[in-house]
Amino acid sequence: MSITQILFWILSVLAVFSALMVITSKNPIYSVLWLIVTFFTISLHYILLNAQFLAIVNIIVYAGAIMVLFLFVIMLMNLNKDTEPQKNKWLKLAGAVAGGCLLLVLISALRNTESQMTQMTSGDIGLIQNLGKVLFNDYVVPFEISSILFLSAMVGAVVIGKRDEPGAVSKQGIRKVEEPKRAMNIS
Repeated sequence: MSITQILFWILSVLAVFSALMVITSKNPIYSVLWLIVTFFTISLHYILLNAQFLAIVNIIVYAGAIMVLFLFVIMLMNLNKDTEPQKNKWLKLAGAVAGGCLLLVLISALRNTESQMTQMTSGDIGLIQNLGKVLFNDYVVPFEISSILFLSAMVGAVVIGKRDEPGAVSKQGIRKVEEPKRAMNIS
């Protein structure tokens, strides 16, 4: 067995274990933390497949941004044992039966597949350098159009989010005054 296969099996066991911990953890914060571990193991699988760009995007987008959003939502929901509704035993049994049926369908679908390892012809398939070459040579115009679109969206978000400052001039050219005493110069 090569080092790549050993790493693959270690990462696979860790990914399956952390995914199981996501769904079996009682505390939602721990579930989110185990989900972050799952995303990191998937990113390491991407690196083993020589897809560095996908690995970096997976870490930045999923493990970074979406997990922070999940943590904020969980903290805002204020989940307590008191407010959690009790589930019926029949509902739990129905969920277990549905999960078992899904497992049977997956096993029957994957039973007749061939177990051949994918052979890569060259080692530079998923490199960021190749993506950059294609992006800036073949697709330079759509890339520039999308960058202008993103720039205009950022400017629009700043304009919408900007608050009116005291004493600023409005669209009609009228100066906004906070206090009436200052408008009439009364001391």
